[in-house]
Amino acid sequence: MKYLMLCLMSVVIFAGCTQRASVPDADKKQAAQTKKALAEADRQIGMPAIVNFQERKLAKMIFELRDQENFVCHAYLVNIMTGEVGQYLGKCLGYGLPYSVQYTNPEVEAHRNNYNGGSFGTLPQADPNGLFMPGGLSATWIMLLDESGDARPVYIEPQIIVSPFLLHKVAVEKE
Repeated sequence: MKYLMLCLMSVVIFAGCTQRASVPDADKKQAAQTKKALAEADRQIGMPAIVNFQERKLAKMIFELRDQENFVCHAYLVNIMTGEVGQYLGKCLGYGLPYSVQYTNPEVEAHRNNYNGGSFGTLPQADPNGLFMPGGLSATWIMLLDESGDARPVYIEPQIIVSPFLLHKVAVEKE
């Protein structure tokens, strides 16, 4: 009797699985249509003929500049009413860091057992200080140079412009 019940339950379960798998849902249909449309677009247009890789070269140059220990820049507030360069804040080291930058990966892989053996996803991960940093926070840390030339962290919430040279629209006192 147990054998008969086990066989009957197996047939019902497998029949249910096959029936569900044979009916694609709206997401699967849209994904298939999108894949088909992109294949046709690629056939008609192809890939861009990029041969100089100028943007990648510029990105490399910027990364290397940002990595210099004594890269001095100039920081300015942005006038949010006009979008123009505003008050000169002073010399600073580098371009500054968005407050929401994280030292560690903001997410950690998570595993949870479920009916088909498990599922993977991610969970938020705290920084080494134990805090969970917000995404998209509009604030910046800049290392402004004080009167003696020492770098000191300054937290700024308004929008700023940081430039490796003095901007011409701002009158700055001669040092």
